[in-house]
Amino acid sequence: MIEPDFLDELERLRSALKLESSALRQGEQRSPRVGEGLTFSDFRRYSPGDDTRLIDWNLYARTDEFFIKQFEEERSLTVHVLLDVSGSMDFGTGATDKFEYGAKIGLGFAALTAASHNDFSFWVYRDDAERLDTGRSNRGEVIALIDRLNELQPTGEGDVEAAAAGFADHIRTRSLVVIVSDCLADPAALESGVVALSGAGADVLVVRVIAPEEREPDAVGDTLFADLESEATKRSYFGGPFATAYRSRLEAHVETVAQRVTEMGADHETVDTGADFFESFASVWLE
Repeated sequence: MIEPDFLDELERLRSALKLESSALRQGEQRSPRVGEGLTFSDFRRYSPGDDTRLIDWNLYARTDEFFIKQFEEERSLTVHVLLDVSGSMDFGTGATDKFEYGAKIGLGFAALTAASHNDFSFWVYRDDAERLDTGRSNRGEVIALIDRLNELQPTGEGDVEAAAAGFADHIRTRSLVVIVSDCLADPAALESGVVALSGAGADVLVVRVIAPEEREPDAVGDTLFADLESEATKRSYFGGPFATAYRSRLEAHVETVAQRVTEMGADHETVDTGADFFESFASVWLE
């Protein structure tokens, strides 16, 4: 269950990252992926969930209505989150659950994008992308997304190539597409998905979510393994050379996906659900 209070801690993290970005601007330092506009441009009516710090109180005194300040760079970048909801994401226990951890990564991008006065959209996908937000791009929208995500159950098989290719048609402005997935797919399919999004003019970030139990399965001896997407099962002896081969194949897959994604000009980051969430988020928010 995702609790909304993590957004408050995320806001404190954002403040710390802004200070770090300002202090370390010179040299080869990392900076937030999503910038913040600073030049005043216009006003728009306040909507529930908007940052109250942007309300112009002098204008309120004259009109008795709430307006918030907009900036020239506001809405200049759209961040699209594509969250994998296939069955393999339903893995892990408690805080290490891949779906919950990945959803919070996506929500973090949405929340900080809105706080930086940019637009976001939030989608979930299996073989097709479905939009969950209503286009308001503010904190209230993020809180509503938490409720919607808490109602979702990852199921079925995923097809990131088809989902990304279909989603590319929705890209209309300068965009960053953040794919949050366990990437348990053919690396060629992920590569093709990235190519489709890049071809539509988007920058792409692939955030791979992996659970500690995947790296070191809690299985010894005769074990029944279940495919969470197809629900197929297979009995095998897990241990010795078989366990060693499994770990080697997993690490090889992680490295291959990262290589093929980056060769296509996209970014790739791996987050471990056993790590502190805010440390993981900071590592993907910064480039």
